[in-house]
Amino acid sequence: MDPATSAQRNPPVSALTGPGRKSSALPAPANVTGRHIRIWLAVIAAAVVISTAGYLALNPGYTLIDALYMTVITLTTVGFREVQPPNDATRVWTMVVAMGGVGLIFGSVGIVAEYIVEEATSGRREAKRMANAVSKLRDHYILCGFGRVGATVARELLNSGRKVVVIDVLPESLGRARREGFLEVEGDATEEATLRAAGIERARGLITTIDSDAHNVYVILSARAMNPGLFVVARANTADAETRLIQAGASRVVSPYTMAGHRLAELATRPLVVDFIDAALSHGELSFSMEEVEVGPSGPLTGTTVGALRETGVFVLAIVTGSRKYEANPRAGRVLQAGETLIVSGSAPRLKELRGI
Repeated sequence: MDPATSAQRNPPVSALTGPGRKSSALPAPANVTGRHIRIWLAVIAAAVVISTAGYLALNPGYTLIDALYMTVITLTTVGFREVQPPNDATRVWTMVVAMGGVGLIFGSVGIVAEYIVEEATSGRREAKRMANAVSKLRDHYILCGFGRVGATVARELLNSGRKVVVIDVLPESLGRARREGFLEVEGDATEEATLRAAGIERARGLITTIDSDAHNVYVILSARAMNPGLFVVARANTADAETRLIQAGASRVVSPYTMAGHRLAELATRPLVVDFIDAALSHGELSFSMEEVEVGPSGPLTGTTVGALRETGVFVLAIVTGSRKYEANPRAGRVLQAGETLIVSGSAPRLKELRGI
């Protein structure tokens, strides 16, 4: 069991209630809310109105502008020259207004200071920065669960130049993701609001590595409903979970235990082949690599031949023409068609350039 995602073993009640679920993707609001600020502004406005009315009542010769002028210079403690010599009642009223103005000034400073401190200490500013960064992403990958498996997946995606957003419920997991440079969203990945905060509608793919098959199924169902064209890879934690995950909408399913068995067998029988493929698929400091490249309808690869690519240092190992249909070792004169996907090998810089175009 992956300890960093064990907190998501059992889907919460809110995850099973359908529409109207609330997300914990954003932290709770600070004590100083917009409502408090509006109340304080109303108090200031009321003080201005009351003070102006008092000056008008105590000084029959004052116009509305005169009374408002006296109110402003008194509340702000500026103390410019009076409009006309004040009588005793006006002096008393000015002292009352000035004392109220001092209270309003200190109260305003206190509210602003408290708001700034709470913004800094509650993490809301960091959450806003993360939300702004995520909102600008396109064709990124969403990773659900930053445990041992998820962290490895995230690093591989980052090393290959992909943009990653991590979703997790555990603060310690999110802290590790943040320290490693990943964008992160705190919340339950089964909730639509959390997936939306991670930019599910604009994402290219989603990978769920939660250690609960039921949880992974619900993540896939929610993601598929919000982005039908999403490429989804799911972790299967039990032997019979693969079928359910595929039925839920997973594009590919990986069982760490099954893959470990296959790898052990391959290493025992074909160790050099495994080493070569591992080296080609890694994103370290290597001189060669393997990639998959889509042939776009109006891209530069459409109409190009396999031989022409080979002259540029890119070797086409296979052409994917359909679901699990491979045309291996295509001839040099084979013309590439829009909609096909190429499995290619070559220098890492050349493949990076090819993927970019």
